[in-house]
Amino acid sequence: MSNSSSLQSDSKSPVPMGREEAYLAKPGHYFGGARPDFVEELRKDVVSRVLEVGCGMGGTARLAREAGRVSSYCAIELSASAAETARQYVDEIIVGDIETLDLPWQPRSFNVLILSEVLEHLVDPYATLRKLHHLMHPGGIVLASSPNVGHYGFILMLLRGDWRLENSGPHDRTHLRWFTPKTYRRMFEECGYEVQIVKGVAAPGPKARVVRTLLGKKSDSLLLRQIWLKAKVR
Repeated sequence: MSNSSSLQSDSKSPVPMGREEAYLAKPGHYFGGARPDFVEELRKDVVSRVLEVGCGMGGTARLAREAGRVSSYCAIELSASAAETARQYVDEIIVGDIETLDLPWQPRSFNVLILSEVLEHLVDPYATLRKLHHLMHPGGIVLASSPNVGHYGFILMLLRGDWRLENSGPHDRTHLRWFTPKTYRRMFEECGYEVQIVKGVAAPGPKARVVRTLLGKKSDSLLLRQIWLKAKVR
């Protein structure tokens, strides 16, 4: 479930497989991503008790530890092999599917929740956000990101009558849910979070700035590949 770069699209239709089996088929680097942008949001003057869902091999946990930004770091990861690598960077890790796990932590155990490229993989991300809300201390922060289905690349693909699937990236075949910045915000708000920032993961490039100049602010959603969200726990 971790952030990773796109691979070339398969030329053949995929053979149907179960959820866990699909993740076993992922390339090794799929679970190796890290989020320095999220680590930068953790304040050194605040005792951060982090829960990360979909921690992969623990890249973000490692960065947070090295930066001295966390007091404790717990995680949930679907891939047992990725979790084994992550153990060296986290205090506790639960291996399994967040949607079916009975979580062992007490209410208000955490004040930081990280969801990097996770919610799009879930059958019911709303239920999962409500489930996690119970574990969060009021006033805590949530850092999340997911692909933007409103990006012009998706729209052009649909105009061609296509829906390409790949092993990773925005067109990942294990994605079950699709969001625009507006629907991403709404989902968090409906699940008890106060959204503070919704933007793109990467700063707009020269072409995007030209398009914005020509079409105005309404074109922003078309230019965002990945949605970046920061919210507060109500």
